Amino acid sequence: MAHQRILIKLSGEALADNQAKTILESDHLSSVARSIKRIHDRGIQVSIVVGAGNIWRGKLARSIGIESSTADYMGMLGTIINALALQSALENEGVQCRVLSSIHVEQVAENYIRRRAIRHLEKGRVVVFAGGTGSPYFSTDTTASLRAMEIQAQAIFMAKNGVAGVYDKDPKTFADAQLIPVLTFDEMLNKKLEVMDLTAVSLLKNSEIIIRVFDMNQEGQLEAVLDDASIGTTLRKGE
Repeated sequence: MAHQRILIKLSGEALADNQAKTILESDHLSSVARSIKRIHDRGIQVSIVVGAGNIWRGKLARSIGIESSTADYMGMLGTIINALALQSALENEGVQCRVLSSIHVEQVAENYIRRRAIRHLEKGRVVVFAGGTGSPYFSTDTTASLRAMEIQAQAIFMAKNGVAGVYDKDPKTFADAQLIPVLTFDEMLNKKLEVMDLTAVSLLKNSEIIIRVFDMNQEGQLEAVLDDASIGTTLRKGE
């Protein structure tokens, strides 16, 4: 299926080195940037929402007594760090990139304005959305759904780490877990499959945007999933 404009949802962990326990790792950043460049070079308009799980997690905030709103703002700042790192990696590959932040940090990123984001995409620039929604209590999954709708993307590509798509049960726990090739949003909710949070799904339930869930760990997989609908899991609205 051909897409003119897409949004890629990246986890912060995709940029980290878990073995060395560093929040960012050059090979991972370069691999992601090369994959994005290859699809960008095909004329596809690419936007990205990146998480901050490599830098900050709510569980840590609770353990040390940080109030939840403050913890969420700390996570939003973490996404700005990751967005700037990704911008640098893309520019090293010769790709023009702009970071647009929901939190005002004018010294390092542009303020998020919907029309500005669309104009950057139309000019062939990759856009990285940082700062979450700009408000606490909303995840970067919700940010991805919201931004995809605002910029009128045709698809959200949810890049997972070492998981090939959506399974009927946890594949890391159950050896007989089965990959589900196609799901409706209602089926996902009814089966309580943890693909993205409920707010994110509720935003998309009646939209034409599809979600492709796939394993990002293999280089070239992002391009492959663009061309082959059988890879990973496709989520869409019901009939």
